[in-house]
Amino acid sequence: MNVLIADKFPGPYVEQLKALGLSVTLNPDLQRDDLVEAAKNAHVLIVRSTEVRKPTMEAAKNLALVIRAGAGYDTIDVADAADRGIYVANCPGKNSIAVAELTMALILAIDRRIPDCVAELRAGTWNKKEYSKADGLFGKTIGIVGLGGIGREVLKRAVGLGLKPIGWSRSLTPERAAELGIERCDTLEKLAARSDIVTVHLARTSNTQHLIAKKFFDAMKPKAIFIHTARGGIVDEAALLDAVKTKGLRAGLDVYENEPKPAKAEFSDPLLAEPTVYGTHHIGASTDQAQNAIAAEAVRIVRTFIETGSVPNCVSLETKSPAHWQLVVRHYDKVGILANVLSTIKEQDINVQEMENIIFAGARAACAKIKLDSKPDDAVLAVLSARTDEIINVDLVEIT
Repeated sequence: MNVLIADKFPGPYVEQLKALGLSVTLNPDLQRDDLVEAAKNAHVLIVRSTEVRKPTMEAAKNLALVIRAGAGYDTIDVADAADRGIYVANCPGKNSIAVAELTMALILAIDRRIPDCVAELRAGTWNKKEYSKADGLFGKTIGIVGLGGIGREVLKRAVGLGLKPIGWSRSLTPERAAELGIERCDTLEKLAARSDIVTVHLARTSNTQHLIAKKFFDAMKPKAIFIHTARGGIVDEAALLDAVKTKGLRAGLDVYENEPKPAKAEFSDPLLAEPTVYGTHHIGASTDQAQNAIAAEAVRIVRTFIETGSVPNCVSLETKSPAHWQLVVRHYDKVGILANVLSTIKEQDINVQEMENIIFAGARAACAKIKLDSKPDDAVLAVLSARTDEIINVDLVEIT
């Protein structure tokens, strides 16, 4: 089995993959268009920032598994992968602490204007009078948008700094908020209006595209702090720029809607020209600790796949089976019996959606659970039940 790693990957974990008996190629300089040729013979493809699109999957006839070495997977054409029967997996939660640490660093940097302090010192200017001005953070309200793994890690650190947390998430119930020790806001605008600091930690989906926009920024307090370390596209940057200019919002950004794809490139953004906006280079997950944790998870996914055929954290499978009926066939564990069962089902033009076959102790009997898209008629059940030399029992159950 050939494994292609198309981004940086810690050396010890490359060796762990090789120890599984795999042929591993590490080429961290590959770009999206390079993958079409490079991945032709790959069975497993591991990427971090490199995009995996339809042309690559068309060319890679043996490709069975794509692993995104990180949490988000919007750089992978998951729909096309699903159409081709390719597993796509991610490594959620492994970079949560790293992103939370950068979030807190940006908040502190904005409050104390640390980048400007450093820049003046490097330019040979001592300006204690100017940089002695800071609000301080203790006792202020921080609004956390999104309470997944990263949002929860930010919550822990915010409490440690003496901040008062409030939160919003579509899935945040009052009971869950009480468990987390955070006050729940039922709308984004209510959170914005109450917060001295807002930090965004949502996945980028069709539902979150420009979710944080003019209405949200209009509700924020003047000179409040806004942090975005999630994904470009969640925030309407034109609306943010207007709020920076008109309300004096201070912002810390690690992600941008039109950020470059290469690791090093020319980049300009009108937001970054504003003196109250600090930016970093989409480095939230880029600590050695996080990258080692992600690499270990990628190795675990590959190991599980080759040993069991199942894929942890798979995002390209149907979340709810389209099957409406389950045929439960207890049968003798002999050659060809399942093939005969499936042939009988096929004769009625019934499609099998999912199937599991388990073996009883002693390997003399087994049970097949076959999920079907439509109901087999009584004649099919009678035919199967009549095969007493093959079939022990047949049951049909409706799936609700």
